[in-house]
Amino acid sequence: MNSRKFIPVCEPALLGNELEYVTSAVRDGWISSNGEFVGKFEKSFSEYSQTKFGVGVCNGTVALHVALSALGIGPGDEVIIPDFTMIATAFAVTYTGAMPVIVDADPETWNIDPTLIRKAITKKTKAIIPVHIMGLVCDMEEILKIAKEYNLSVLEDAAEAHGATYQGRRAGSFGDISAFSFYSNKNLTTGEGGMVLTNREDYYKRVLYFKNLCFPLEGERNYFHEDIGFNYRISNLHAAIGLAQIEKADEYKSLRRKNNQEYRKYFAGNPKIRLQWQPGDSKKTGYDPKDEHVHWMNSIVIDPDKSKVTRDELMRELKARGIDSRKLFMGMSVQPSLIRYGCNMKELKPVSQLLGENGLYLPSSSTLNSEDIKYISETVLQILG
Repeated sequence: MNSRKFIPVCEPALLGNELEYVTSAVRDGWISSNGEFVGKFEKSFSEYSQTKFGVGVCNGTVALHVALSALGIGPGDEVIIPDFTMIATAFAVTYTGAMPVIVDADPETWNIDPTLIRKAITKKTKAIIPVHIMGLVCDMEEILKIAKEYNLSVLEDAAEAHGATYQGRRAGSFGDISAFSFYSNKNLTTGEGGMVLTNREDYYKRVLYFKNLCFPLEGERNYFHEDIGFNYRISNLHAAIGLAQIEKADEYKSLRRKNNQEYRKYFAGNPKIRLQWQPGDSKKTGYDPKDEHVHWMNSIVIDPDKSKVTRDELMRELKARGIDSRKLFMGMSVQPSLIRYGCNMKELKPVSQLLGENGLYLPSSSTLNSEDIKYISETVLQILG
């Protein structure tokens, strides 16, 4: 029996200079969107992610929204997104007045299936949002090839992929622009927060402009606003936490990867459990075995035909034994809000549907230890029978 009474799905790892930096911000009186930690955090994270420019914002959803605004996406446009993603990806598109066009997942990577993207492109398509699910970077080589062929913008949704790599480059450095989340369960956290990254100065300036109520970037603040903007600024307090997190980014990434390998020792090869593909499992076009999946969440999919319990029954039994878990995302194609918005839902998305109905993620904190993972894994296997 594990010594802990309850193992949550995720808890933040605050093992560095967070308290020191936040205390400094409070003592100096810089607690809003001005202050030294905002610029330091933006610079540190953009450099870590191998991009030129970073703009901190108040969460990952608004990071997507302001990035789409910087790309010029608006009413009448279509934006291709994956079916298997968190709802924020789709909602951000609707905030611009554009239409999300939904594409199913690859059955192995669980990321957007590049072979289905071309079929979804129309004369109205303006952008693709590849989402790096659970910390596995999408097949960006193929996605960028398609985007170039059809002259489409690419916005990476890297909310779950801090420091993940693909062909030697880090998540967020491939597209025209990218969006990150620093919510409390992310590998790197500020409690609430987000960031937009880009290598293009024009997009950088547009993000700065839109996220601060469209105040002019230069000259006197005269309170005349040429465009409709947003109040999406990050606070100096959140940025202080973020800077401390970046200082330990590689350590946290290593812990997540180590924990996943321990889970896989228990689950790999079990016919009742499906795991997300990762580099090194088998050859897959576009990927290098050395690419790094950063395992935001350790997810499993239950085969209902081979297990003696359903996914929901498994979750209830785990909770009774002090182990928290969460269902995987339900597909965008079955969301009532998006159906009412007008998204075309005629075609079923079988891969996403299977993941949403049978998948769950297990405790995934960076601070998990081997005893925790052993208890969780053995309990899962015992319940599955």
